[in-house]
Amino acid sequence: MPEEDLVEVKFRLFDGSDVGPFRCSPASTVSMLKERIVAEWPKDKKIAPKAANDVKLISAGKILENNKTVGQCKTPFGELPSGVITMHAVVQPSVGKSKSEKKIDETPKKSVCACAIL
Repeated sequence: MPEEDLVEVKFRLFDGSDVGPFRCSPASTVSMLKERIVAEWPKDKKIAPKAANDVKLISAGKILENNKTVGQCKTPFGELPSGVITMHAVVQPSVGKSKSEKKIDETPKKSVCACAIL
């Protein structure tokens, strides 16, 4: 692929630090970018994704869908032709099991009502 067709992308983390920039094809999908972010995530961060599904990418105020390509996610306005696209990477762990395993309090709730007339 010609060098000028590649898109340069960097990812801003929650603490203001960056991962990247990376050169990728406009045909690369968002899920491919997420896998790359997980692989390149700084080891010294307390909050880290365990899988690509734990990462949400935000570009121009929109959460990007996994099946979209980088070319579809580029915003045409305000970018320099050779500029770096900055996307925000947010860690949001999957909550599949934790919601279903929620403890149910089996003790009956007592209704308590109190009035005070002064």
